[in-house]
Amino acid sequence: MPNATVLEKKQKQVAELAEKISGAVAGVLVDYKGISVADDTALRKELRENGVEYIVVKNTIIRRAIAGTSVEGMQSVLEGTTAIAISKEDHTAAARILGKYADSHDNFKIKSGFLDGEVIDTATIDSLAKLPSKEVLLATVLSAFQAPIAAFARAVQAIVDKDGAEDAAE
Repeated sequence: MPNATVLEKKQKQVAELAEKISGAVAGVLVDYKGISVADDTALRKELRENGVEYIVVKNTIIRRAIAGTSVEGMQSVLEGTTAIAISKEDHTAAARILGKYADSHDNFKIKSGFLDGEVIDTATIDSLAKLPSKEVLLATVLSAFQAPIAAFARAVQAIVDKDGAEDAAE
């Protein structure tokens, strides 16, 4: 039986992870076995720059942190090496970055994930990974709104230019 200090430390880890998961909008579980330190460092840097927290944690800690929650269904994939990427604001960042990384590294596998407190499968994670970033989506929407206004402004300007040309001809 572990001593009280070790037990207290593990209980604290479980509580902290449970809090992070409950405060996140999205998360992805991965099997990181076989990646190099350099690749891992680059991956962590990219995740950090996009507001995603990446944690390597024991399966038993994750299992206890998600027990009794809406994401408890992820327990079935908790085997082997496991890391969790948690995003508090961006629904697609973790899936997009880890999906791209998994495509280029054979040993790196996506296991499961969650979105707004619901467990999602790897097909859904793949779909999220293919979505553009929030900034790109916003720019696309804004350009769609701006196009009719710009066309109207060009039409008005053409009328003004035509009237100006007729006045000059007289």
